[in-house]
Amino acid sequence: MIARERLKSSSIEEAITRMMKQVRGSYSLVVMSPRKLIAARDPFGIRPLSIGKLGDSFVLASETCAFDAINAEFVRDVEPGEVVVIDEKGMRSIRSNCIGESKLCIFEFIYFARPDSIIEGASVYEARKEMGRILAREHPVEADLVIGVPDSGISAAIGYAQESGIPYGEGLIKNRYVGRTFIQPSQSQRETGVRIKLNALRNSIEGKRVVMVDDSIVRGTTSGRIVQMLKDAGAREVHMRISSPPFKWPCYFGTDIPSRKHLVASTNSIEEIREMVGADSLGYLSLEGLSKIEAGTRCGFCTGCFTGQYPMEVPAEEEKEKFERRHY
Repeated sequence: MIARERLKSSSIEEAITRMMKQVRGSYSLVVMSPRKLIAARDPFGIRPLSIGKLGDSFVLASETCAFDAINAEFVRDVEPGEVVVIDEKGMRSIRSNCIGESKLCIFEFIYFARPDSIIEGASVYEARKEMGRILAREHPVEADLVIGVPDSGISAAIGYAQESGIPYGEGLIKNRYVGRTFIQPSQSQRETGVRIKLNALRNSIEGKRVVMVDDSIVRGTTSGRIVQMLKDAGAREVHMRISSPPFKWPCYFGTDIPSRKHLVASTNSIEEIREMVGADSLGYLSLEGLSKIEAGTRCGFCTGCFTGQYPMEVPAEEEKEKFERRHY
């Protein structure tokens, strides 16, 4: 589309701006021409994109942790709908597609982003710790140890431990050479991936009542495997705490998840999910609790996967089913 619009435009940035008026969905782009470096973020800002500076040069990255790796200085986030053009004259901005509304994907803070990144003015690490603190207030339990499911559950587990006064410790060891398991195409591959990816630390959990904090439950099968792994290693009780609300709705903006019929929370109650995963208790962060995270940011959030309410129009129900069959 950019190439087609370029034929009708005086510059590559004009072609990108024209394209943005036609495309619906989420995207963060970095485009290079022979003399320009261009960044573009969708009008709702669903995915993050940041500007940094290294000496006299500007740099672009999806997360600020990339700037730390090269000793670049973070300048600011690309605004939703903004096109940033960097050339020999410096940096300039085109805001004709800025609609003044921001709907960052909340899963960036829950799971996707690295904890050492800053997104829309807020530390991902601190946001996850705060989720854990709120979770401890909403779902307290008597226990001996709080552990996190590596890696995205660890920050929330630290927050849960701080708020509850229950000691935090390691109970699961992660194999660093294995990727994410929830995106594996088949159930058998996902289960094998969990066994290879995680191992219980018996000396830490044997005979103890354990609070296990994770970022989300998608299908539920991975959670069940981890709970069983902990019990096999001698945990007396396993209380599962989730630092996000129940995941009930499909995402149409880039998150690789199954159709709604495979989302365990869309067809089962919390008690039914608890029985399925084998936990002694199960508690999710409430939507109200999650909304408190917004206070530390400069943006709003898309929470469609929890509420079914999306920042833009999505296909009708019959079109959703076609979408799900085609993609999943």
